[in-house]
Amino acid sequence: MPTDDHFMERALKLAQQAADRGEVPVGAVVVKNGEIIGQGHNQPIASHDPTAHAEIIAMRDASKNLSNYRLTGCDIYVTIEPCTMCVGAMVHARIRQIFFGALEPRAGALTSQLQLMEDGHFNHSILWKGGILADQCATVLRDFFRQKRS
Repeated sequence: MPTDDHFMERALKLAQQAADRGEVPVGAVVVKNGEIIGQGHNQPIASHDPTAHAEIIAMRDASKNLSNYRLTGCDIYVTIEPCTMCVGAMVHARIRQIFFGALEPRAGALTSQLQLMEDGHFNHSILWKGGILADQCATVLRDFFRQKRS
């Protein structure tokens, strides 16, 4: 059975694809029963779509592959702590668990800024775990922004 690191490594490869296209390097995969069923990377610039975050793209891909807008029993792996929009979409999709790499100190919606899964206001609760390959995930982001500034 593939490990959390295995799935995060795939998300990191997708993040690099985003960076190669000039997008903020975030990648995500949706997993069901140990198999990747959806994947995506950030593409709001290229798609002219502010909702085209890696997580949203990956969930759209998974939903198409399952022919269902509900992703019950699915987990998502994303290289950075998800934002409010993405966590909200995960709640609506009924994602089972979120695994993320690096913290997002400015906009993270699980632990860094908001703690959306702690309030109990939603009709669906998602388990989450951060810090998977956190150093590698943070390095991809740091290198991207360092290059942009130089």
